[in-house]
Amino acid sequence: MKRILTIQDISCLGKCSVTIALPVLSAMGVETVILPTALLSAHTMFHDVFRQDLTAEMEKIMEHWEREGITFDAIYTGYLGTEALIEQALHAIHAFRREDTFVLTDPVMGDHGRLYSGFLPSYAEKNLALCQSADLILPNITEACMMTGIPYREDGDRAYFRGILSALLTSGNSGRGKAALTGVSLEKGKTGVMGLDAGNGEWFEYQNELLPVSYHGTGDLFASVTAGAILNGRTWKEALVLACDHTARTIESSIGNKRDLRFGVDFEKTLPYLMENPEKNSETAEQGGNTPHA
Repeated sequence: MKRILTIQDISCLGKCSVTIALPVLSAMGVETVILPTALLSAHTMFHDVFRQDLTAEMEKIMEHWEREGITFDAIYTGYLGTEALIEQALHAIHAFRREDTFVLTDPVMGDHGRLYSGFLPSYAEKNLALCQSADLILPNITEACMMTGIPYREDGDRAYFRGILSALLTSGNSGRGKAALTGVSLEKGKTGVMGLDAGNGEWFEYQNELLPVSYHGTGDLFASVTAGAILNGRTWKEALVLACDHTARTIESSIGNKRDLRFGVDFEKTLPYLMENPEKNSETAEQGGNTPHA
């Protein structure tokens, strides 16, 4: 069984971060070890959230693992929250990465053209340094723009998104990694991903139907499914297709539950799809997804 280390917060209320990553990766047959960055009473879309930073505790946890000789097949970073915690994530990658360890980074820090409340431009710069250590980066458009200095546009076209990816991999990954922009719309009523493999210059894009609702935590679901699929032997492009299809399936199954959107997407309902044979759990044609394009 493959073992992954995921580095992100524990939000006790509101499904996101570790509370999505752990069950999703486990359902996909991946042993999941957590390195919590902070303990929150609820995610930050709620008001007056209690937060306990775990920077010092992370150091002690890693020291114990190093004494035990623990290794990981993959390391996956999500929401971190402070520059000190980004440093701790970099330390974990340095300490536990072997030659064949796959590193996936979701540089969670903003959306809709703005950084999340409390983040400064220096936080984006620090995230860029983290992305330099990744084999696959999964920013949304806002996050990629913040890291590259490219102005954010609501009406981006294919050339615009390709420019962002090229700049991101040139400045953030020394031309050796892969990146996929999430939330990319290449035609009206569609959304999905566009990716670039800097090693061979290969482009990739995939689109699903844009559903008329936005749930908290879907980015964490997308990143977790991507990581699990790669550890199950899928290529990065196959993993992105599965993540797109499964996220769309989960959003669709959550529509009409009449709950506050802050409580998150009903990912529990669709876990059985991820527990099936990895060759069967992407139902592209049945879910209305488009054929991937290189």
